[in-house]
Amino acid sequence: MAEMREYLYKILVVGDLGTGKTSIIRRYVHNIFSSNYKSTIGVDFALKVIQWGPDIIVRLQLWDIAGQERFGNMTRVYYKEALGAIVVYDITRPQTFEGVTKWKKDIDTKVALPEAWGGGQIPVILLANKTDLIADGHGQHANPTELDQFCKENGFLQWFETSAKDNNNIEEATRHLISSILKLEEENADNVANEDDTLHLNTNNQQQQHNGGCC
Repeated sequence: MAEMREYLYKILVVGDLGTGKTSIIRRYVHNIFSSNYKSTIGVDFALKVIQWGPDIIVRLQLWDIAGQERFGNMTRVYYKEALGAIVVYDITRPQTFEGVTKWKKDIDTKVALPEAWGGGQIPVILLANKTDLIADGHGQHANPTELDQFCKENGFLQWFETSAKDNNNIEEATRHLISSILKLEEENADNVANEDDTLHLNTNNQQQQHNGGCC
């Protein structure tokens, strides 16, 4: 029987005020929806435990960063040790799309993958949220060609149209992000092991030198 492996991943959920970040998290974690959530102040977070496979458990910490936080200095603290991010905009309010590149740039400049994984940018997906409002005559669906190009130019892993109300594509988007992080984890497992062995060896050498001193 394979040994059970558990991973803890911190995921940032960011975007301008009112884009539906909290609704997405509540739908994903608790499978509930309300149109009456108050705006997040500062940061909030939720935990979801996923049986990813027969021998893999993933524990997700979803950090809900308030829309106005990009203008403050605390995001560097909030972003610390994150391994992935979700940037959300409201598909019915084009002005919220303007904030997407600013959030992505903020993430890229303040957080990076672990050195044992080679560093670099953390995986980020883009959500075009509130598609349920399109049927009511608000906004229009994203242009796939344009968003594909936008994601390619700005370093996004992938984009998804989502609706927290209809529970559309939220599970699929999150699984895509987790898969990319797990892939990085597996690709760099040997590097982490070698780093741990080196640290252990150095610690033993220091201890032997200390114990073998003549003075």
